[in-house]
Amino acid sequence: MKVQFAPISAIHPGPCCSTREVTAERSTLLHIAAGQGHCELITELCLRDSALLSSVNSALDTPLHCAARAGHTDAVEAIVRLARHNVEEERLRGVLGGRNQAGDTALHLAARHGHSAAVEALMKLAPELASEVNGAGVSPLYLAVMSRSVPAVAAIVGCRDASAAGPSSQNALHAAVLQSLEMVSLLLRWGPTLATDLDSNKSSPLHFASSDGDCSIIQEILAYAPPSTAYLQDREGLSALHAAALMGNEPVVRLLLQFYPASADTRENHGRSFLHAAAMRGHNSIVSHVIKNQMLEHLLNNQDREGNTALHLAVQAGEYSVVSKLLSSGKVQPHIMNNAGNTPSDLVENSTGFYSMVRLMVKLYVYGAQFRPQRQDHINKWAGQDIVKWRVATSKNLAIVSTLVATVAFSAAFNVPGSYGSDGKANLNGSHMYNAFLVLDTIAVTTAVMATILLVYGSASRPHRSWWGFIVSMHFLWLSLLSMMLGFFTAIAATSDKKSMMTALSRLIYFGMYILIMLLTSLAVPGSLTGVLQFLLGGLSERQRHVKRRINRQYPFVVIYAFNMILFIIVNNIAIVAVDVTSNLR
Repeated sequence: MKVQFAPISAIHPGPCCSTREVTAERSTLLHIAAGQGHCELITELCLRDSALLSSVNSALDTPLHCAARAGHTDAVEAIVRLARHNVEEERLRGVLGGRNQAGDTALHLAARHGHSAAVEALMKLAPELASEVNGAGVSPLYLAVMSRSVPAVAAIVGCRDASAAGPSSQNALHAAVLQSLEMVSLLLRWGPTLATDLDSNKSSPLHFASSDGDCSIIQEILAYAPPSTAYLQDREGLSALHAAALMGNEPVVRLLLQFYPASADTRENHGRSFLHAAAMRGHNSIVSHVIKNQMLEHLLNNQDREGNTALHLAVQAGEYSVVSKLLSSGKVQPHIMNNAGNTPSDLVENSTGFYSMVRLMVKLYVYGAQFRPQRQDHINKWAGQDIVKWRVATSKNLAIVSTLVATVAFSAAFNVPGSYGSDGKANLNGSHMYNAFLVLDTIAVTTAVMATILLVYGSASRPHRSWWGFIVSMHFLWLSLLSMMLGFFTAIAATSDKKSMMTALSRLIYFGMYILIMLLTSLAVPGSLTGVLQFLLGGLSERQRHVKRRINRQYPFVVIYAFNMILFIIVNNIAIVAVDVTSNLR
């Protein structure tokens, strides 16, 4: 329904009525009418007082600003038309190109808010606005890209003189590569040179696109940009290939190398290739691609300005999967020293986590890595960050758990399945399942009590002894928990006559324990089981014996941990077999 506006004299008759009345923000009636899109009222006001067209409020907004911000296309067209007919040339430029406090023109506001129809109208009526930038140095085109309005972008690029400037010396293409392929295509057809423009960090739009990972956008840029674009480097010397490698965008790495194979040899300011970047960030897929590509194999042992290979950086960053991939390829030399004289094995000492240190040390030993020549009395034992605090805190928690397990297992002995007879003996006395329950419950109580004693003793003893107590108590506590689970099964099986129920229960416990054990094993075992066995059983050659002695001096708990993992696996397999055995008892 079309709203009819009465004449102003009818709205407020009397001599006090004035078109120059303003609000607290100094907005006139025309500002309000423009913001609401009331074209008839706009016309009436302008015919009464054309000076209202150039009036500004406290934010220096003109009525045209208000109409453009709200996206009222008809109001924008009406104001521009009225200005052309009723305002002299000098004031007309102020109406059409007026700037508010932020330096925005009406086109800036329409573009910022994604009002494509208003943008199209302004481009038809005042195309010169497209070349203006606001107080922050941002163009309407950049704002249109940020609003994700493709029609607005298309309308602005219709002007050859439009500015594409953005903040921090970016252009509209820098922003468009993170938006959509359609915008990128529009901008590149309009201005192919945008692809080679650099921002304040000397990053090109290709840097932005490579870090984001959209291959279709990268292909579009490469289709318009000169070959030199792929070799552009930012202030840190990073190329687009480096940016893709740092973010783990393996399809982008493949694409860039396909178009420009020579870009693989681009080095950043520290002399690092894209492989160095991928290795230190733990991007295994990119490392795998380099290993499989014969044209890139020369990068595997390349050193940066500090002498570090990709393996050095992967070890330093604690990226086990990358270290494993590089070593298993057989193409990496693990004994290369950097400028400080450190081999990859020497850099393991920088590991802050115990588990990370063990995994890296085992893997490097298995593949024949060496340490730098050094007097053995100058070796410092490894001390991870807050590892002692972790052991103390964990010991307290485990002591609580072991106490609870001992309490539950102890009480279960006096609440046996099947209850007691009048003679005070268990009704199920002599049953295989009942006997199995008693054995398992006894094991649970004994091991839980022993774990508690060791944990309490360890908290008051010397650090070296406390570590031994902590490790042994972990085994006892785990054995106690396994015994409780099996004891629960035997207790139910002893009081049930349904074979189907027993079978279902045994399968449920079997698979539950299996999943739990596999999960814990995968989390706790340092690498593959084969690697752990090679580490423990190795040392037949003189070189292996020398390296293992070196490991024992600096990392004394590596061998202990590896041995305990094997023991952990053996205990778990016995527990799995025990489920099958107890399920067949009757």
